[in-house]
Amino acid sequence: MSFDFDLFVIGGGSGGVRAARVAAMDDGTKVGLAEESRYGGTCVIRGCVPKKLMVFASTYSPAMDQAMAYGWDIKAGEFDWLAFRSKLEKELDRLEGVYRNLLKKSGVKTFDFRATVSGPNTVRLADGREFTAKTILLATGGWPSVPNIPGAEYAITSNEIFHLDALPERILIVGGGYIACEFAGILNGLGVDAHLWYRGKQVLRGFDAEACDVVAQGMQERGVKILTEINLERIEKISDGFQVTDTQGRQESFDLVMCATGRTPNSGGLGLEDLGINIDGLGAVEVDDYSQTALPSIYAIGDVTNRVNLTPVAIREGMAFVETVFKGNPTPVDHSLIPSAVFTQPEYGTIGLSEEDARDQEPIEVYATTFRPMNTSFIGDPQIVLMKLLVSQATRRVLGCHIIADGAGEMIQMAGIAVKMGATKEDFDRVCAVHPTMSEELVTMKSPVRKA
Repeated sequence: MSFDFDLFVIGGGSGGVRAARVAAMDDGTKVGLAEESRYGGTCVIRGCVPKKLMVFASTYSPAMDQAMAYGWDIKAGEFDWLAFRSKLEKELDRLEGVYRNLLKKSGVKTFDFRATVSGPNTVRLADGREFTAKTILLATGGWPSVPNIPGAEYAITSNEIFHLDALPERILIVGGGYIACEFAGILNGLGVDAHLWYRGKQVLRGFDAEACDVVAQGMQERGVKILTEINLERIEKISDGFQVTDTQGRQESFDLVMCATGRTPNSGGLGLEDLGINIDGLGAVEVDDYSQTALPSIYAIGDVTNRVNLTPVAIREGMAFVETVFKGNPTPVDHSLIPSAVFTQPEYGTIGLSEEDARDQEPIEVYATTFRPMNTSFIGDPQIVLMKLLVSQATRRVLGCHIIADGAGEMIQMAGIAVKMGATKEDFDRVCAVHPTMSEELVTMKSPVRKA
C-alpha cells in the first residue's frame, strides 16, 4: 500500500521535532508534522526556557544585596518587567524560528494546523485535508489543569505567567509541586509579594522529605509565604483584584491568582478512543516499552504518555522510536536513574531514590550534611546547603543523590553520571575533593548519619 508519508508526527514540541528530524534524515523517508500552536512546545515556548530566563532575572536582586554586603557601592533599583518581557518574546521567536528551520532543512513537511487521527493510518487537519501515513507518532504533550471550583476562570496558569502586562504586587500561587515552587521563588525575586498555598503537609511531594524541608525553609527565608494543609475553595472578582476563600473559610485579597495544580496529558479530542487506543484515567496514552500503542501503526512519546514528564526524556523517547521503527533496532527507553533539577530558590538537584523509597526497598545508610556555604556565610546570609547520599548496605551502590544549593542542577548532571554507572560510596570516597567548593562534600562524608 502506498502512503502519503512514511511518518506523520502530531505535535511540534521537543520530542516530536527530534523524532521527525532524525527519521527524515534517512534518504527517501517522507515525514510530515502538524502543530496547532507554536513550534518548540511547552519547553521552549511556555516552560523550561522562559522559566529559566525568569529564574536568572529573579536572582539579580539578592545578588546585588550580597554584593553590597561584600562592599560594593551599588543600588538595586527597580525591575523593568516590560523591558524583560520584550527581550523574552524576541528570544522565544528566535528559538521557534530555529525549530522551524531545523525541520525545513531536514526535509520535514510541516502543517500549521491541529491534527487528529481519523484511522489507523490517517490524520485529518483542521482545514479538512487528510493524509495517510505508514506510522503515526503522537507527541502532543501536556496542558495545565485547574481545580474545579467557583471562579477558577479568573486564575492564570504557567502558560500565561510569561505574558502579563504588569507584575502583580501580591500573588497567590496554588499548588506545591515544582512549578508552583519555582514561580513562587521567581516572583518573590522580582519583587512580588508571593504567597503559596498547598493542600499537603510539605511542598514538593514525592521528592526526598529532608530535601523538601530544606527547600521550603530556604524559600521562606527569602520571603515566600508558604501555607500548607490548606486549599482554595473559590475565587471572586473584586474591584482591585480577587478575593479568595480557603477551605477553612478564611478570606484574603490578591492582585493575581495562579493555579499550578498539575498538568494533564493533551490527548483529548484526537480520536484515539474510537480506534481502540487505551487512555488511562489521567488522560495518558498507554504505550509499551517501545512507545507503541495498542494500535500497531500508532506510537506516542513525551508528556502525553505521562511516563517521565521531562523534555530530555521526550527527546530520548523520540530517538528510541526512530531506532525501533526506522532503523530496525528495537530500543526501549530507559526511564531509570534520570537526573533532574527543580529551579526553586534554593535550587534542588536529584537523581535516584528518595530516602523514604530507598529504605522501603532495602537496608540503607544515609550520608548527609547541611552547612552554610562559604560565599554567603561570610556576609551572614542564613542560606543552608544540603548534600545527601543514600547507600545500599548490601551492595554499597549509591541509590540516590540529593543536592540543595546554588547551581545544584549543574552539580547533579555530573553526579548523575556516577550514579547511573553504578558507583559505590567507596568510588565517591576515592575521588579527591575540589577545595574550596560546596560539592566537595559529596566525596568527604565518611560516616553515615543514620541507617534505615
